[in-house]
Amino acid sequence: MSISVNTMRAIDHWVGVPLCAVASPIVALMDGIKNIFSRNREAPRKLLFIELSEMGSAILVDPAMRNAQARGAELFFLIFKSNRASLTLLNTVKPENIFTIDSSSLVGLIKDTIKFLIVARKHRIDTVIDLELFSRFTALLTGLCGARHRVGYHIFHGEGLWRGFMLTRKVHYNPHIHITKNFLSLIHAAFAKEIEVPFSKIHIADSEVRLEQAVIDPAALINVRERIEKLSANAGIEFIQGKQRLILVNPNASDLLPQRRWAQQRFSELIQGLNQRYPQDLILITGSPAEFDYVEKVRLVANVKNALNFAGQVSFAELPPLYTLSDVMVTNDSGPGHFSAVTPLRTVVLFGPETPALYGSIGKSIAITANLACSPCVSAANHRKTPCHDNVCMQAITVSQVLEKMVYQLNEADQERTR
Repeated sequence: MSISVNTMRAIDHWVGVPLCAVASPIVALMDGIKNIFSRNREAPRKLLFIELSEMGSAILVDPAMRNAQARGAELFFLIFKSNRASLTLLNTVKPENIFTIDSSSLVGLIKDTIKFLIVARKHRIDTVIDLELFSRFTALLTGLCGARHRVGYHIFHGEGLWRGFMLTRKVHYNPHIHITKNFLSLIHAAFAKEIEVPFSKIHIADSEVRLEQAVIDPAALINVRERIEKLSANAGIEFIQGKQRLILVNPNASDLLPQRRWAQQRFSELIQGLNQRYPQDLILITGSPAEFDYVEKVRLVANVKNALNFAGQVSFAELPPLYTLSDVMVTNDSGPGHFSAVTPLRTVVLFGPETPALYGSIGKSIAITANLACSPCVSAANHRKTPCHDNVCMQAITVSQVLEKMVYQLNEADQERTR
């Protein structure tokens, strides 16, 4: 049986805090011994990133990873096994340098954690960057993996997020700038020649937040297109790529934060509105294989012939070809909003408990948020957990608002094709 998100949070707090307290003096002693024999500060050569739970963050951290790579560092990455595929969209890290931890069971979690701590030493990782926002588990992995230089976010004079003294370079997490810039600040701290308290006292220009585009295999593009055409033909719909638009609707969001979901009924109404305005275009309602029933309910309520259930029809690796073939996508604040940023696809992303100021897609995206007084209600300070069970922030977003932005993005896509 897999470990639930709430169970992981509870373990991280009730087990993580005392373990950090026990491990901190041990790590400090080991650092002291290392400093006796060597005080030279070399630039990172083998740099490990730790980001376990968020698939979208594997995209948002890519500008930081390429920055480190350009400075001469060999990159490594530690991620939950279930999220590993997110690193294959851009292939910035070599497959053999990706370590995974199986979070599907407590036994697997413990086993892979021990295995990682051994493997990290074998690879002689010299620098670790903990990308997680105040996780005790990743702090322990950072402190105990043998790396001499350890960079991450530190609470300083704040309360409630204590996770020991695992870091050698403590960075101030800034909740007022985009997370991609926060990640870049960690790179600055890792390569800085002088100690700052706190790191990082630099300006990060918007131009540094630039995402590479995925390399699309032409054969994969043909394969996905043929699959769409076959599914359309089976539904009695003639679809010709280039003659009709391809519109994606992604109605679900991960269980990590279900409050991010716009109502199924609203998505159904949006599909009706899109079909009324663009009756010749094809609408694919997307999702994972596990989301088929959720997607099917949206389709049935919409009752639009040109709207098809596309859940589970493509693998994760086939998402970039699908997004490249499509004209626009609407989605809740979830992974697809970030995965699509590595393609030319235009998106409309709906935000509620999170804020696009920190987690907005860095692709061709328009964010919609109600800007309620209580939003955003999740942050690093509460480990992205909210007491809210009535997501008025999402309910306040109207179908007409979303349809307006979809029309704008479709018009922009049309103009791009004619240039």
